[in-house]
Amino acid sequence: NAVGPGVVADVSRHLNRVLEIDPDAGTALVEPGIVQARLHEAAAEHGLRFGPDPSTRTRATLGGMIGNNACGSRALGYGRTSDNVLGLDVVTGSGERLRLGDVPGGGGESVLLERLRALVGENLALVRTEFGRFGRQVSGYSLEHLLPERGFDVVRALVGSEGTLALTLAARVRMVREPGCRVLAVLGFGSMAEAADAVPAILPHGPVACEGLDSRITGVVRERRGADAVPPLPDGSGWLLVELAGPEAGALRSTARKAVDDSGCVDSMLVEDMALADALWRIREDGSGLVARTPEGEQAHAGWEDAAVPPERLGVYLREFEALLGEYGLFGVPYGHFGDGCIHVRIDFPLGRADGKGVFRDFLNEAAALAARHGGTMSGEHGDGRARGELLPHMYSAEALALCSAVKDVFDPDDLLNPGIIVRPAPVDDDLRAAQAVPFERGLALAYRDDRGDLSRAVHRCTGVGKCRADNTAAGGVMCPSYLATREEKDSTRGRSRVLQEVVSGKLGPDGWKSGALHDVLDLCLSCKGCASDCPTGIDMASYKAEALHQRYRRRIRPRAHYALGRLPRWTRLLARAPAMIKVANAGMRSSLMRPLVAWGAGIDRRRTLPAFAPVTFRRWFASHESAEGRNGDVVLFVDSFTDAFSPDVGKATVKVLEHAGYRVTVTERSVCCGITWISTGQLDGARAQARRTVHALLPHVRRGAKVVGMEPSCTGVLRSDAEELLAGVDAAAAREVAAATRTLAELLAETADWTPPDLSDVTGIAQPHCHHHAVMGWTKDAALLTKAGAEVGRLGNCCGLAGNFGVEKGHHDVSVAVAEYQLLPAVRRTGEGDVVLADGFSCRTQLRELAGRDGEHLAQLLARHLP
Repeated sequence: NAVGPGVVADVSRHLNRVLEIDPDAGTALVEPGIVQARLHEAAAEHGLRFGPDPSTRTRATLGGMIGNNACGSRALGYGRTSDNVLGLDVVTGSGERLRLGDVPGGGGESVLLERLRALVGENLALVRTEFGRFGRQVSGYSLEHLLPERGFDVVRALVGSEGTLALTLAARVRMVREPGCRVLAVLGFGSMAEAADAVPAILPHGPVACEGLDSRITGVVRERRGADAVPPLPDGSGWLLVELAGPEAGALRSTARKAVDDSGCVDSMLVEDMALADALWRIREDGSGLVARTPEGEQAHAGWEDAAVPPERLGVYLREFEALLGEYGLFGVPYGHFGDGCIHVRIDFPLGRADGKGVFRDFLNEAAALAARHGGTMSGEHGDGRARGELLPHMYSAEALALCSAVKDVFDPDDLLNPGIIVRPAPVDDDLRAAQAVPFERGLALAYRDDRGDLSRAVHRCTGVGKCRADNTAAGGVMCPSYLATREEKDSTRGRSRVLQEVVSGKLGPDGWKSGALHDVLDLCLSCKGCASDCPTGIDMASYKAEALHQRYRRRIRPRAHYALGRLPRWTRLLARAPAMIKVANAGMRSSLMRPLVAWGAGIDRRRTLPAFAPVTFRRWFASHESAEGRNGDVVLFVDSFTDAFSPDVGKATVKVLEHAGYRVTVTERSVCCGITWISTGQLDGARAQARRTVHALLPHVRRGAKVVGMEPSCTGVLRSDAEELLAGVDAAAAREVAAATRTLAELLAETADWTPPDLSDVTGIAQPHCHHHAVMGWTKDAALLTKAGAEVGRLGNCCGLAGNFGVEKGHHDVSVAVAEYQLLPAVRRTGEGDVVLADGFSCRTQLRELAGRDGEHLAQLLARHLP
C-alpha cells in the first residue's frame, strides 16, 4: 500500500495491547496498534468507551487516530481525538524518547521541548491568529495547543501531526461513560443544503451527533444492499440524523422535540428503538463506502474528501461546492458531520484521461480556495497526507507554514518521518495510482460485467478503505478470514488488490500472472467471496483469484490438487457408474498404506481425512422415488456433486420438505455440475463447459415455469452469479434466465404463501452460513424462517476455514484450522449437548466433523425431522 520509497511501520500486529484500564479515573493506557473496537470490548465491562468514533472503528487503530486526529460522528459530543489524549510515549525523528503527560515516566523536560517552547514564544501572534480558529481545523499542525495560555500542551499538539514528528509507543486516553439513554431525531428537508442551513438552530440543544445525507446516499444503499437496508424516512430529499444522549429518556425526548421545532424541517421522526436507530446509522456508514462508484459505474476518488467550514457557513458552502462540481462536469455525493461543518465526498475525477491529472489539480485548487473563503480547512478529520499538503497556502500564510517547517525540524531534523507530508509537501498530483491504470480487457476468461469487461477497473475498485482488516464476524460478516488468521497485510483483500493492480499495470513485468508476488498474496485466499458482499467497493477476490490461476497455468502443468480436487465431480460421476468401486475407494482412503499415497497423488495435506462416498447416490435413490403432483407446481432440484456423492440424506430431506410445501420435485435427466471446483482452481475453460451444459439442461424446466432449488450454497451461487460471468452471448442470456429462477430452500419456502414451517420452538444452537450463501444469496430468508418456526439459533460469521479445496490442499492446513478457531470452533465448544449446528455447506460440515467431532445439519434436515 506504500506510495513511493520508504519503510512502513505497521504496529497493528504486535503493539496492539490494552495495557491498563482505570475505571475510577476513566482512562486507558494503550499501545498504538489496538483497534478502537477492541478497546471498546475491553472497556465494556466498566461501561466505558473512547469518545470519538469514526465509521472505521472496526479497523482504525488508536495510533492511527492519534496520527490524524480522528473524529467521527459523535465527536460533536465527545470531542476529537486530541481532546481525549492525556499522555503520549513517543520516539521523535531524532531518536529521542519523550514521555509526555499522563504516561509512566512522564513529566520530564528535554532540550527539544525547550527549543519548541522558545520557537512558539517567538511567534505567539501568528499562532493565535491562524491556528485553532474552529473545531475542525485539522490541516497543518495544531500549534494552538502550545500557547502559554493553553499550558504548552505538547501531547495535544502532537495529535494530528500524521507521524511526521514522532512515532507513538503508548498513549493514555480519556474514556467516557456510555449514556443511559439515546434518542435519535431524523429530520427531513427539501434538500441537503436546506438541512445544512438548519444546523446552527440545532446545535444549542447539545446533540452528540448531527449527520447529514440525501436521497443519493439512500438510493445507492437500496440499490446495492436491497430495499430493506433503508428503513422508512421522514418526507424530504435531505436528512439530518440528530442524536441526543443522557441519563433520562423523558428529558431527551423533550429536547429532541424542541430541536425539531427550531430546525424548520418539513417532517421528522423520533427513534428510541436502538435496533432501528442502528439501521438508520448503517445507511450513513454503508453509504460512505458505496458511493465510491457513481451510478454509471465510474470510480469516485478521494482527494477532496473531508473539507470543513464553520457550521454557520455550511449551507452556503455546500451550494457553492455543488456548483463547482457542475462547472467541472464532475459527480460526487456530499454527506458527513454537518454539526461540525465537515463534508465527505468522493468525486469521479477522470484520471484515466490524458487531461485527468490536470482536471484533478485544478479542481482541488478551486475547491481549496472555496473552503478558505468560508473560513474553512482543507481537512476536517482525515489529515492532509499527500493529497492536500500542497493546498495549505490557501488557508495559511507563508509565515505560518514556515513555522510548521521549523517545528518539523525540531522533532525530525533529518526529515525521516513521513517526508512530504504537511511540511515541504509533494505535489497533489504526484504518484496517482489510478491515473497510471490502463485498461486490461484482452484474453480474460471472465466477463467482469459490472466493470465493462475490464479487469483493471475491477481491481482498482479497491480504494484502501481497509474494511477487510476489520473483525466484522460478530455481525455475521465474512471478509477477510485469511487476514484475521495471519494479521498480514498481504493476506487481506486490500493487499491482494494492490498486487493485482501492479499486475494489470505491467509493473510486475510482461508476464505478471506468473510472478512470485502474485502467487504469495493469492495463495492463502480462501475464495470465500466474503469481500463480494462485505467490501464497500465491491471487490470480488474469489473471481480475481480464479482468473489469476487460469492465466498462470494456461497450457501449463498444474498442481496435483487441481486435477484431483478441481475435477472431483468428474471422478464422482465415474464412481456412480460403477457402484462396486465405491467400497474400494472408501477402503483405500481408510487404509494406512494407501492414504499417504492418495494424499501425495492428490496434493492433499496428510493430516486431512477425506470424506467417504455414500454407498447409494442421491440420484440413484431419486430414480426410484415418485414425487406426486404438487399444488404449487414443479421444482427442479439442482443435484450438485457433493450432495449426490457424499450427502444424499440432504437431498432426501430437501425432497421431503419441498413435497410437504406442495411442490412436485424433478431433477435433470442427466447429471450436471455447476463447475465450482473448476472455478476455485482456476480451470475456467472447463468451468465454462460445465456451466454451459448445466444452464441448458435447466433452461427447459425454467421455461415451463419451474423454480430451480439449490442445496449446496456454493453451487447455488454459481447458478445465481458466476455462470453468467463465464458465458457469453445466448449462453449468458440463458444463464440470466436460470439465475432469475434459482432459489435457496429458504427463499422458495418464503415465497410459498400456503406453507407453514414445523414447530422448532425446542431447537437451540448455532448456524454457520456458507460463505457463498452469505455473499451471493444472503442469509436473511434462512434467519427469518428459523425465527418464524420458533428456533433460537445464533448466527456465526467468518468462514469455516475449509473453503472447498483450500483447506484440504497441502500447505493450507494450519491456516484452515486457524480460521476455524477464530469463531466456529469456540462457538461449537460452547454449545450444549442437544444444540444443533446448522451448516448447509458440505465444506462446513466436513470441517465440523474433522475438527470438532460434530455432525453439522443442513436446514432441510432440520425441517424434515420436525415434519409430521
